[in-house]
Amino acid sequence: MAITGGVMTPNEEWLSRAEPEEALEPELPIVDAHLHLWDLGGYHYFIEEYARDLAACGHNVEASVFVECFMMYRARGPEHMKYVGETEFAVGMAAMADSGKYTRSRVAQGIVGYADLTLGERAREVIEAHLDAGNGRFRGVRQRAKWDADPVVKGRYSADQPHLYLDPEFGKGIGVLASLGLSFDASIYHPQIPDVAGLARAHPDASIVLNHSGSPVGHSSYADKEAENHAVWLAGMKELARCPNVTVKLGGVLMNLSNFDFTTAKCPPTSKQLAELWRPYIEPCIELFGAERCMASSNFPVDKAGFGYGTVWNMFKHITAGCSEDEKRMIFAGTARRVYRLADD
Repeated sequence: MAITGGVMTPNEEWLSRAEPEEALEPELPIVDAHLHLWDLGGYHYFIEEYARDLAACGHNVEASVFVECFMMYRARGPEHMKYVGETEFAVGMAAMADSGKYTRSRVAQGIVGYADLTLGERAREVIEAHLDAGNGRFRGVRQRAKWDADPVVKGRYSADQPHLYLDPEFGKGIGVLASLGLSFDASIYHPQIPDVAGLARAHPDASIVLNHSGSPVGHSSYADKEAENHAVWLAGMKELARCPNVTVKLGGVLMNLSNFDFTTAKCPPTSKQLAELWRPYIEPCIELFGAERCMASSNFPVDKAGFGYGTVWNMFKHITAGCSEDEKRMIFAGTARRVYRLADD
């Protein structure tokens, strides 16, 4: 499995060793709240590849939200406007899906792009260009604030400084985003959860979506400190849950949590095994935020390095087995539809 800037290229032969599983509750509607489509370091995952995973998984994935991933920026024009190319690319992928040639799923029904919100009021030009390019699909912005003193944890896809979300100019950019009725996807490591809470309190009119269950870290300098790491994560999530304008994307913790070594395992985990590994970080989110503020997400193809598309949805269904039918409908589709304003069609 090749590493591309901290992202592992999936090994299809290794994935094929997974124990076959039937889809649980196959009729339950799903909106995948966090999907990437890309050609990253030679790893190609466009509509054709995603459609194959959809067809094989057996689950009722009705739609998905495309989330920015440094893809297809414009080669020409002002630097701050080049990011709009990614929205244009996502719209193209969505159009291919809507043709019905590859899938019946509404791929990229919502689009979350990138704009540098530290531009403050000047970010409006970029965001409005995303809206124009989005063909009615553009729903918000993600800007990573991931930072850590450990350079291995910090990684390639991170902020240049700590506490980005508390920067006054960034706050002005959030104000622009909120004024346009758009959401903000927050991407941090678990020690930075208090920064998201600070942002949410400072901007109560902004809809903020915490990515990847708060990205709990368990590798490098955080290794062998599971109880301590979980306690810090849980304390941060308890405080964040008090902010009513914050919702949480469940899942997406494979790379940072590192409690399953998929680089040495003989085969991928089953959905039950994955559920036990991730339950300590998913179940508390549901308990703290409630089903109406939680949404399931695959984080594909990033997490495809460790398991198949059907496995992640069965994992969520094992963890939510004790939820009511209404709660399941919210977690698997309803919350994403509300937050990203997706039509139910």
